Amino acid sequence: MPKRYFDRLQTIDYLIRIKGTGKPAQLAKRLRISERTLYEFLKMMKELGAPIEYDRYKESYYYSEKGGFNVRFSKNLIPAGMMLLFFLISW
Repeated sequence: MPKRYFDRLQTIDYLIRIKGTGKPAQLAKRLRISERTLYEFLKMMKELGAPIEYDRYKESYYYSEKGGFNVRFSKNLIPAGMMLLFFLISW
């Protein structure tokens, strides 16, 4: 999976946390992706438990609960001899 995938995920998460995404078309343009791809990111984030909502008045996505994505590698969770990538969602 390309690094830019994770970069986009982190950018979307950050913008949602600060309620600064703008309309879907604006966010997609800012990320240099199609609206369809943006909706796929949002769907995946929701499937991973992110409580994403859209405020039509403020024209921005937001989390209905405090939290955000934390994507990192953790050696503490790996059995000896195995290497895995963990997606941790901290709420």
